[in-house]
Amino acid sequence: MDVYGLIGNPVGHSLSPPLHEAAYETLGIDARYVTFEPDADGAVEAIEGAAALGVAGLNVTIPFKRDVVDAVDADPLAERIGAVNTVDFGAVADGSAGGSGDGAAADRPRGYNTDAAGVTRAFEHHDVALDGADAVVVGAGGAGRAAAFALADAGATVHVANRTAERAVSLAADVPDATGGGLGDVGERLAVADVLVNATSVGMDDPESTPVSAAHLHGDLAVLDAVYAPIETRLLREAAAAGATTVDGAWMLLFQGVEAFEIWTGEDAPVEAMNAALRAELA
Repeated sequence: MDVYGLIGNPVGHSLSPPLHEAAYETLGIDARYVTFEPDADGAVEAIEGAAALGVAGLNVTIPFKRDVVDAVDADPLAERIGAVNTVDFGAVADGSAGGSGDGAAADRPRGYNTDAAGVTRAFEHHDVALDGADAVVVGAGGAGRAAAFALADAGATVHVANRTAERAVSLAADVPDATGGGLGDVGERLAVADVLVNATSVGMDDPESTPVSAAHLHGDLAVLDAVYAPIETRLLREAAAAGATTVDGAWMLLFQGVEAFEIWTGEDAPVEAMNAALRAELA
């Protein structure tokens, strides 16, 4: 039996176990998905311990996504984003680890960032074209970094907006042809935008809060809200009322897990079964 899992702190309310175990059951894979909660400074030791125990793969969540970069052979996208959320120990076992090719890298598991795929595959699932799109990402934290790189790599022109403008400008400097600024000109940016991603937690703790005024939303937008609890945020309700295409945060969560599953197993993920399991937990 293969063991996969998640490291984070805290992980008690993670939706990853039912998501992945639905895939194992559907495809008849002999595997289990478990959670681990290392100390806040124990990310590297957790990776080393998992390797020693023969764990096949790990997902990584807050607060360890940046710390883990130094413990794995990060693929180019994860390296550019500066965060790893998926670790494949099979890359060590078969000698296929990439990176610089030196001995140290070859002894480390392969690290990926599937949050970026979560963004692009969520939009693709809703038939939203990203190549040539004008995109606005609200938020310059971890989710914002993943979204900005994902959209830029898909061919979109990206503007990052953040409450602290300096953080948005700093992120934009890392992303090809991106721009960054404060929230003051979001309305002007959205007027000509095709895509909006809320990569903040606004709307989670207070369901009546929203990162963008309804006055700035329009029918030519596709709106992805990374918040998945509640599943329908005020932003998505107001976007739908404006005629926009809406993509709830569970789709992003689903597809980052789908991407991790496919990296680990080499199998096409049973997306419908995984989606059903995830939404049953969110109901």
